[in-house]
Amino acid sequence: HVFRLEEHVKRFRKSGQFYNISLNFTDSEIANAVIGICKKNNIKKSCYIRPFYFVGDYGISLHITEKAPTNVAIFTFPFGDLFDKNGITAAIVSWRKFSDNSTPTQAKMGGNYLNSIIATQEAKRNGIDEAILLDHNGNVSEAPGENIFIVKDGQLITPSLSSSALEGITRDAILKIGKDLDIDVVERNFTRSELIISDEIFLTGTAAEITPVISMDSKKIGNGKPGDITKKMMQEYSDIVMNKNIDYAHWLTKVY
Repeated sequence: HVFRLEEHVKRFRKSGQFYNISLNFTDSEIANAVIGICKKNNIKKSCYIRPFYFVGDYGISLHITEKAPTNVAIFTFPFGDLFDKNGITAAIVSWRKFSDNSTPTQAKMGGNYLNSIIATQEAKRNGIDEAILLDHNGNVSEAPGENIFIVKDGQLITPSLSSSALEGITRDAILKIGKDLDIDVVERNFTRSELIISDEIFLTGTAAEITPVISMDSKKIGNGKPGDITKKMMQEYSDIVMNKNIDYAHWLTKVY
């Protein structure tokens, strides 16, 4: 099964619309192509799927219009865990998440990943597993490729979109799952100080899934192990994507 394929295809299209780049295929055609490439490659285990589209024969003009020809490419490959599910280290880096006043933060565009690359490079140089970026107001925004959640006094908190955080599809899933489990879920901005004294921290993303953070800015989070709510979310998410929870079966698109 493909997890939340419809939502991914809608975001795929919307990302180009921010830049007036047309996707010259219907959502159904893109979804069917994703399923087809999985079958063509005989993918029957966990895999990563990456579709992208780009302007074709248009010269070097920066005046891209909706009439510009576009091409679509999709590739997929077997994929295991991006991070250690027992927990990773993270730290605030000096680079800030780019502002929505500079470029659309909700667009999944190649150029936006340059911000992620340079933040990741800094974290790795310092021996840290993953970077955390603040926004230009000094609030916590997100990780280079993941959204961030904290748990404080039983409340599950994630930065609001005003922090320049991406409206992640996995983020949205966790918000819905949390509410279904009667957890107090809140979207609001918070500071670095609140981050490092939180009871639990985890990251969410298509590749990262649910990844616990057990150390932030060299400070142990909780008891240095994944917390109870984090572990609950990891199990719930795993059950859903593996089609073990019929309540969320509508999030899955069958391949075989």
